[in-house]
Amino acid sequence: MVMPGKLKTIELFAGVGGFRLGLEGPPEMAHGSKFKVIWSNQWEPNCRSQHAANVYNTRWNCNSHLDNRDINEVINNDFDAIPDHQVLTAGFPCQDYSVARPLSQAAGLQGKKGILWWCIYEIIRKKKNKPKYLILENVDRLVKSPADQRGRDFAIMLSSLAEQEYAVEWRIINAAEYGFPQRRRRVFILAYHKTTSLYKKMASTNPFDWIVDTGVLAKAFPACSNMLLPNAVIIDSDPVRISRSFGTSRAEKSPFLNAGSMLKYDCYTADVKAIYNGPYSCLGDSIQDPNEIDESFYIRNGTLAKWRSLKGAKSVPRKAKNGHSYCYSEGSMVFPDPIEKPARTIITGEGGATPSRFKHVIEDARGLRRLTPIELERLNGFPDDHTAVAGISDIKRAFMMGNALVVGVIKKIGNQLVKEI
Repeated sequence: MVMPGKLKTIELFAGVGGFRLGLEGPPEMAHGSKFKVIWSNQWEPNCRSQHAANVYNTRWNCNSHLDNRDINEVINNDFDAIPDHQVLTAGFPCQDYSVARPLSQAAGLQGKKGILWWCIYEIIRKKKNKPKYLILENVDRLVKSPADQRGRDFAIMLSSLAEQEYAVEWRIINAAEYGFPQRRRRVFILAYHKTTSLYKKMASTNPFDWIVDTGVLAKAFPACSNMLLPNAVIIDSDPVRISRSFGTSRAEKSPFLNAGSMLKYDCYTADVKAIYNGPYSCLGDSIQDPNEIDESFYIRNGTLAKWRSLKGAKSVPRKAKNGHSYCYSEGSMVFPDPIEKPARTIITGEGGATPSRFKHVIEDARGLRRLTPIELERLNGFPDDHTAVAGISDIKRAFMMGNALVVGVIKKIGNQLVKEI
């Protein structure tokens, strides 16, 4: 039973529950939240062991409302299993969102993971009582994908949301610029149905003012802009036409900048820069005591040379498939990672002892070592050992944190949304 005044929320592609932690807080504190997650879906295709779902179930003891099925199966064969809700949250994979035929013909949707966006669309399309608010998260390259049609995928998303009568605002946020201990850039997309006061407020506000001053994201993450006016972007009402023609001039840059808004297909976008005067966190704030660290995380002489080589600068001759010879070059990386600065973006391959260019390596009193699962959880704002569930390896725990989001960013968005509504 949901207490009066709570916003009924569902969590799609839930992973290990980052959205839920950000909106509700830990289970023992959820009673004080204005959000109540009433249904979640998490399914990892082609995997016999559903590790993320196991973590989610363990932390919230919620077998009754965590749906561990392919979301396409649920939508197509058991749609009534998805309860009516006011808030829909999703951190969905970024792949290919193009459409070859009208949206009503599911066979016309292209891109296996891109179809996951259309799962969101199908839920809001089929719901008689549509969710009032959407909170979505994706990698920042979404606004400029794909490479041969810059911005096409994002334009299709905006068009399909406008068709369902939602106003939209977005912002690319680097968590470290707002005091969090990780340089993680993600695009956050908020959408408001036409029946909400936020939609009406957005309709009566100058778009540039909304982007830099009065919008939910602007208030949660203050920013300024050097632009005098936002750029206008033409959003076609037909996603099929967008799929065929948007960005076909092969422009090097996407027309969508790092912040923007859209209402009734009228889209405006601007570049903004973070304004933040609060405390900052660094990688060192998330580090465990050396005495707590298992020896297996330390790099010993046998592999140290390989680590140094991978982290160093290099210029390697290569040959393309067409026979063209070229030189692949990359600069050196700081080795070890400086703990007095925010961490680099956590990747899914952080786990395991195999040397890697992209894994974090720090130095403590016992030597050079990789980051532990607890440290990776801290860098994303999860409680210690959130992913420590029987049968789940340290490599898989690292993988799940590479796929997760910064919980504190969602918390700030949720808090500001509640204030506005």
